[in-house]
Amino acid sequence: MADQGEMISIEGLTKRFGHLTAVDGISLHVNKGDVLGFLGPNGAGKTTTMRMVTGYLPITAGKITVCGADVATQPIAIKSRIGYLPEGAPLYGDMTPATLLKFIAEVRGLRGSELKNAVARSVEKLNIGTVYNRPIDTLSKGYKRRVGLAKAILHDPDILILDEPTDGLDPNQKHEVRMLIEEMAAEKAIVISTHILEEVTAVCSRAAIIAQGKMVFDGTPEQLQGLAPTHNAVNLKYSNAAEADVKTALEGLPEVDRVEFVNGAGSALIFPKDGASIVDKVGMIVREKGIAVDELFVERGELEDVFRQLTISN
Repeated sequence: MADQGEMISIEGLTKRFGHLTAVDGISLHVNKGDVLGFLGPNGAGKTTTMRMVTGYLPITAGKITVCGADVATQPIAIKSRIGYLPEGAPLYGDMTPATLLKFIAEVRGLRGSELKNAVARSVEKLNIGTVYNRPIDTLSKGYKRRVGLAKAILHDPDILILDEPTDGLDPNQKHEVRMLIEEMAAEKAIVISTHILEEVTAVCSRAAIIAQGKMVFDGTPEQLQGLAPTHNAVNLKYSNAAEADVKTALEGLPEVDRVEFVNGAGSALIFPKDGASIVDKVGMIVREKGIAVDELFVERGELEDVFRQLTISN
């Protein structure tokens, strides 16, 4: 029996197009309250997976359940529980946001005051009032994206599946959308398919990465960042000490794996054993040795490095 908080269950999901295997046996579970960043390089199978979860594409093998309903046998039931922002957010260009949202609300079965309230809520949340009566074809890419997201949340779904939700948005608009996602997260399960790594640390509570159709990581953003080669390394900039003395002092700490000197004299990168936090120990030893510290900070690691490590090797 599925966990009461489980909204999406994917087991052994496979999709083949002729001889091409686009998705290769992935399993993934998304619970209420999760904001899952679904990552991967172009062509990894992200969009194909999202289309299968929404019932848009049939599966080749495996099983998907959404809110306890089997996507293969109950596609209409699951579509009522999902809000989907597809890649590119295809819209009717000759419509205005006003006519589009009214049309989509009617398709969703909304009528009367319920329809008006749903449209008004979506327009306010996505801040599209200034373009409400303009033809969609005349809108910028950013506004088209926001109209597409307004359409996705119109019926207040339990699950949101968003394919590149901040694509084309300026920094202020990105912030607005991220705040909206955070606001909605507690009562929904949200999956964000993206290639923008900053989305993970900005808004996601979990991250899953696929490469060549296979799952290569599923964990928290902190766990993902912890895979970076420089995670928790200490960057030390100092004066009045020789490299040899600094190296001897720091490598004498049992928690230190190695010391590398960078950018010439006066700069060292101290790597911990097993990714442990060593900044306090480093600070203590340099004070004891009378080394003048100009700067001391902890490296968190670059997600780009981890992404390449996980996706190029697979």
